[in-house]
Formats: sequence, C-alpha cells, structure tokens
Amino acid sequence: MARQPMLKFVTIGRDMPEKRAADARNHDFHEIYAEFARDKAREQASRCSQCGVPYCQSHCPLHNNIPDWLRLTAEGRVREAYELSQQTNTFPEICGRICPQDRLCEGNCVIEQAGHGTVTIGAVEKYLTDTAWDEGWVEPIVPAAERAESVGIIGAGPGGLAAADMLRRAGVKVTVYDRHDRAGGLMTYGIPGFKLEKDVVLRRNRQLEEAGVEFLLNCDVGRDIGFDEMCARHDAVLIATGVYKSRELQAPGAGAAGVVRAIDYLTASNRKCFGDDVPAYDSGELNAEGKRVVVIGGGDTAMDCVRTAIRQGAVSVKCLYRRDRDNMPGSQREVTNAEEEGVVFEWLSAPKGFVGDPVRLVKVQQMRLGPPDATGRRSPEPIEGAERDEPAELVIKALGFEPEDLPTLWGQDDLAVTRWGTIRAEYTTGRTAMDGVYAVGDIVRGASLVVWAIRDGRDTAAAILEDFNARQAVAAE
Repeated sequence: MARQPMLKFVTIGRDMPEKRAADARNHDFHEIYAEFARDKAREQASRCSQCGVPYCQSHCPLHNNIPDWLRLTAEGRVREAYELSQQTNTFPEICGRICPQDRLCEGNCVIEQAGHGTVTIGAVEKYLTDTAWDEGWVEPIVPAAERAESVGIIGAGPGGLAAADMLRRAGVKVTVYDRHDRAGGLMTYGIPGFKLEKDVVLRRNRQLEEAGVEFLLNCDVGRDIGFDEMCARHDAVLIATGVYKSRELQAPGAGAAGVVRAIDYLTASNRKCFGDDVPAYDSGELNAEGKRVVVIGGGDTAMDCVRTAIRQGAVSVKCLYRRDRDNMPGSQREVTNAEEEGVVFEWLSAPKGFVGDPVRLVKVQQMRLGPPDATGRRSPEPIEGAERDEPAELVIKALGFEPEDLPTLWGQDDLAVTRWGTIRAEYTTGRTAMDGVYAVGDIVRGASLVVWAIRDGRDTAAAILEDFNARQAVAAE
C-alpha cells in the first residue's frame, strides 16, 4: 500500500473562493480534531484508578508522575498536567510517540492487568505536550545565571540532547558534536516519520539552539577533531555516540546487491522525507517500491523497516525471525500494527543463504526452540531438511547494533570498555575511568530505548553539575 500524496491547495489570487473554502475546511478540521483529542485524553485519563501502588510509574524509566498528571488531565487542568509531566521528562512528546508503552507503563497498568484494557498513557502524554506547544506554554530555556564551565557532548541523540538541556538550564556552556548534518541521532534518521514526525524533533533542536547550545554538525570525532583536543577545550566531555555498527550476517551470498543494512535503508527513507538528494533511494537500491521485500530480525528496528517498506509500495513484505512470536524482542503492538498493514511474519525462520547478485531468493531454514541458553531464553536450532526458498528483490538486515571501537578510533587506551565493547561507566552518574569524561545511553547500555537514553542524560547532567560544584568548593577553601 503506497503512501498517498498530501493534498495541496494552490493559490493564484488572494480572493479565490476555492482558497477561502479550503481554509474554512482546514480550520473546521483542526477545531474538530482538537476537541476530539481533548475529549479522548480526558476520557482515557479518567479511567486511571489512582491505585495505591502506581506500577505505571515504577515501570517508567523516568519514573514520570503518571497518576497525578492523568488526574489533572481528567479534571481539565491540562496546563498543570503538562507542567508536571515535563518535570521528569525532557522530551515527553517524543516518548509519548515512540516509547514501547505496552512493555513499560501501559503494560503494567492495574486496569490492564485486570483485563479491562490499559489507560492509553502514551497518547495522553503526547496530547499534553502537543497542546503545550500549540498554546505557547513551552517556556524557552533561560538559565538563572551563567556558569564558567563548558561541556562538550559527542552525539546529538536523545541522551546527549537530554544532558544538553539540563546543563544549559543550569547555565553551563554546551557544545554538541555530531557526525551527521542534523541533530537528533536515531530520532532523526533511524525512526520513521510515521512514528515520530521530524518537525517534532527539529522543534526541540531549535529550542536548544535558541538557548545557546552550540551544534557542530558534520563533525566526526577522531577525524575532524581529536578527542584530546575536545578534552582541552572543555571542563567535561560527555560521550553519547549511541551504537551504529550493524551486526553482520554470516551466510553465503550475504554480500550480494539488494542485501542491505537496516540503518542505511531507514536513513535513506528519512532523508528523502526531508527532501534531500538521495541517489541510493532514487536508483532503487534503498527503495522498496515494486519489490518483494524480506526483513530479517525481530526487534523494533525490524518493525520500522517492514512498515516503511509497506509505505514505499512494496509488492509484498515478509519478516523472518528465528524465534517465535512470544520470544521476539520487539514491541507486540508494533507487530500487530505491521500485520494490520499487510506484513507477513514467518516465525521460527532464519536465513541460510542468498541466491543471485542482485539477490532474487532467500534460502530459509526452519527452526525450533531448544533448551534455554545462559540468558534463560530458549535457543533456536535448525530442523534438519526443513528448508524453503523465499523470493526477494530487497533483503533488509535488522539484526541489531554493536558499539564501535571508540578507544581505537580516538586513540584513548585509558577509555575502559566492557567485554561487549560498550564504555564502562558508573550507574546513574555516567562517570568513566577518565577524569572529567562521562558516558550515557546506548554506548553504555548497548542498544536500548530512547527513554533510557533520556534518563541517562538527565542523571549524568546532574552528576556533572555535582562534580563542578565540588571543584568550586575545593577551590574556594
């Protein structure tokens, strides 16, 4: 199902009747929609049982005060509800759109557990902040006083931006370095626009710029600026690079044309939506239109790929996952959405190889679940003789992400890493073994959720401020 083009009204003269009629229709639509959204938000918020043990709050990584802002919304006190929601969340309108609420707050709602259907917490959170932006309630970031310290942040994803927001509010000078030409990280180039509208992310970027945060984009640390130089420029350095190295597939024919990485595919699609010149999309290399598409993987990135392919007009979209539905890592809500849009899921299926260059077939191995492995998950194992061929002109590998070897890339042997290659940092503070160097988000946790990156960014910003204040106290003695 190809995405339908948006209707455009072309104005030739200021007094055209068609123009006036179109404006009236749009005005009526927005008024009706705003009333509908308000009524639905109040209806859902009023369903909250205000239980004594708010499992929704305890299962939110940010520990948002969900019951209280639901109560305020139900009472029609929307501005107060918004102000409460943003006290613990730097980007509530983003979390309201892309958090896997079915695994977090909504999945642990008492009403949901009782079988009556969850309160749609994410939708209410989105409504509150969208309304706040529309009504002008979102205040600009204005520090009460400027501080002498500066912080360099490597990576303009959710963790880095959350830290930048908190530090700038405290008066710290902040410079954000990012290798891409737009800030936002995976929020900008990894998550599709149908899940997270790009103007929502860019609006937050502008807010930070207007607050005095300096963005140095198209700047690759280790190539365009050395890590030692960054440390010399700033009083503290925060590493928030995320994890962008795609896991590779070891199978015959995996290097054929038409077998592509998920990050490349999603980035091309998002750049096209920005209006960028994307030769690999225009040539069809990273475009699913008119093709039989196979996506390999069962995480949220795989769900983004299959749903994007549907919107690009793929002939068919199938998702291969080596475990069953109950054991997939991605959101069950996303799977349901994808199925409703026409995606076919092939459970207990793994690629064994690829035929053709460009690819024309995926050789699929049927799997079964064996005994649990060290993590407690049942290990997939092949069923001997159970193989089939799956036609495909585009195969997208969505197998997850790994950290780059930052100590080698940056020439920093003292930057300690774990056996998985993630940076070794203190829990809640982000402090590393290097003095004045901190790390947050996926580069510490491994591939995780945006909401956890925001939590890490906020916590580590607080630790940086604590360290700055401690230094000031020592200097004053």
